Formats: sequence, C-alpha cells, structure tokens
Amino acid sequence: MATQAEKAADAWTQILTVLGDIGMKALWSAVTIVVCTAIAYALRFVIRRIVRRIVAGAKSKAEVTDTRALERSPLADMRLVQRTRTLGTILQNIVNVILVVVALVLIVNIIEPNLLGSLTLLTAAVGAGLGFGAQNIVKDVLNGMFLVAEDQVGIGDVVDLGLASGVVEYVSVRITQVRDANGTLWYVRNGEITRIGNMSQGWARAIIDLGVPADADVPAVEDALLAAAQGLAKDPKWRTRIIEKPEIWGLESIDGDALVVRVVIKTRTNAMDDVAQELRMRLRDTMLGMELTVPSMATVQLAGPEGARRVHGANPPRTRPNPVATAPRVPERGFWRKKKTEDEKPATVTPPPRTKPAPTTPTPKKAEKTEKPKTPPSAPQSLPLPPLPDPQSPQDPQTPGDER
Repeated sequence: MATQAEKAADAWTQILTVLGDIGMKALWSAVTIVVCTAIAYALRFVIRRIVRRIVAGAKSKAEVTDTRALERSPLADMRLVQRTRTLGTILQNIVNVILVVVALVLIVNIIEPNLLGSLTLLTAAVGAGLGFGAQNIVKDVLNGMFLVAEDQVGIGDVVDLGLASGVVEYVSVRITQVRDANGTLWYVRNGEITRIGNMSQGWARAIIDLGVPADADVPAVEDALLAAAQGLAKDPKWRTRIIEKPEIWGLESIDGDALVVRVVIKTRTNAMDDVAQELRMRLRDTMLGMELTVPSMATVQLAGPEGARRVHGANPPRTRPNPVATAPRVPERGFWRKKKTEDEKPATVTPPPRTKPAPTTPTPKKAEKTEKPKTPPSAPQSLPLPPLPDPQSPQDPQTPGDER
C-alpha cells in the first residue's frame, strides 16, 4: 500500500511539475506577447505623434486649419504633409512585422529552448526554398521602400502607374492602393511598377485648342482671347490657383474650315480641371461677343516629342531684329587700334559761322531778298551761291546758266 501511495504521490508530483512548467511557459509567452504589443502601440503612438506634429507645423506655417486648404499654400507644404503621412504608414507596417517575428521567435524559445537549434538545418532548407519562391515578395518590399524614400508617390497623389490610374489611398511596403474615377480600388504590387506618372507634383498646364472661323481676323481674335484669359488670372476666386500669366501659342493648325488657336495657362496640379473648365466658358463668351462662331473647342494633353518640346512653352524669339536702315559704323583702324593720348587727339573742329558770302558777280536786287540755302554743319567752308538767272533771258528753269 505504501508503495502505491508513493507512486501516486510521485505521479501527482510529476503532473504538477509538468503543469507548472506549462503554466510558466504560457505565462512567459503571454508576457512576451503583452510586451511586444505594448511596444508596438508605443512605437505607433510615437510615429502618429510625429506625423501629427509635422502636419500641424505645415498647417500653422500656411495659416490654415484644414489639409485641403493647403492647396492655397506653397506646394512644398502640401507635399510635406503627403510624404509624412506616407512615411508614417510605412513605418507602422515595418514595426508591426518586426515585432510579430520577434514575438514568435521568443515564444518558440520559451516553449522549447533547443527547438531552434535542432531545426537549424531544416530552417536553412526551408529558407532557401522560400528564398527562391519569395523573390517577388522581396522585390515588392525593396521597391516599395525606394518608392517612399525617393518621394515618388504619396498618399493623395494622382498617379498613372501603367497598371492603374487614380488617387493613391494607401502605400505599404508591398502594395499600393489606387482608386480610379469609377470608384474601383486597385491593388498594385510595388515590384510590378516600372514607371510612375505623378500628376500631383510641381505644376500643370491647361491647354485648350479653340476653333476660329477661317475668315476671322486672327490677330484680333488672339488679343481678345488673351484678354479673357488674363481676366481669369486676375479674378480673386481663381488667381490663387494660377501660377503664371496666360499665353497664346498662336495659330496651331488648320482643321477643315476652322483655324485652331491654342490658349495655355499654367495652374496648380489639383486645380487644372477647374481652371480649364472656367477658361473654356470665358473663351466661348468672348467669341460670341465678337459675333464669331465656335466650330470646335477641346482640351489637349500633349505627349511624346511634342510634349517634350513644349515643356517651356511656345518659345517665341526673344532676340532683337537686326537693323536694316543704317549701316554699322566701321572703326578707323580695326578693333585693336592703339589708344590715343591727350596730345595725339585731334582738336575739335568748330563749324564756320553761317555768314553770307560776298558775291563775285553782280546780281539783281531780287537776289538780295532771296534766302540762301542752309549749309550743313559738317561743311568745312561756305560756298558762293550761283547767280540767279535773268527772268527775261531764254533759259531752262531747271538748269540755270545753260544756254540753249
């Protein structure tokens, strides 16, 4: 009986020991999970606080209270807010992934300390297999980190990724979420992005091709259209959305019976469509005010070589025309002549006084009342006037003194 009791006591002791070990491991695992979760929340709180402080600083600098109102502030402030929020999202994702991996490793080490060591070869083999199979994941993660670090995209940007076009709503280390105009949310892997067309950085151009009747006065129409575009740029409602003065790129082409005149205005990126719509209305009203029809009107998106050549505008000639009325002055001894001293300088020649010369031959009294022609100031001396012809002598009035 004593032996059975001792065996039962040993069995209970072993059971309690196993339960104690399991309980301690579960407790330490729970502590690890709680600590990692607390660290994750703390880091996320710090990241959100930093993001909020940067955004609040940008808003206070621009003297606005809403992020959408930053469109009236400098472009750098709006870009700072977008990039800060994108970096905050990326950092939160990285923190979550790292803490989950660390928590799993610690929990496995608590449950069985020798498990990781015994599974080293197996882990290496599995890692090699996953390395070949997870190339796309590694490519997506690395490309996503470079997208954010180089400020290629940001939350709120209007982009064209080739695979999808729309507004960026979310950026992570592996995927980028883009919502198009129809409301479709596109998930694009960062590793598949080979080119990005960001339409929210810098400036944009509203390019409108306006059809003009073939018999219209093109210069007058261009002046009227430019005046209408300048009126839009001076309007208090629109001048904050326009960056530079409007331009007329002149007669762009001839489309059938219409002459196409191009009107261009540079705007902020997020206001291009609104400005283009208002500009089209004002150009139409101007044409109707001149009693001209509008055969066609369209907003143009330049692309390819034409878009590359027109980045800086129509580029009209800015040089002055060469003078054709007067010949250029030729130097006396070429361009490298010796500089004259004070002694070698010629004396200033003063023109002689304009006195009436003594006549060499007697002239009639009418010649005394006749006013002599003025001599040019550059003449070295005064020349005697020729005698006036006798009105009774038969001479040619165009050639006095010449007898027939």
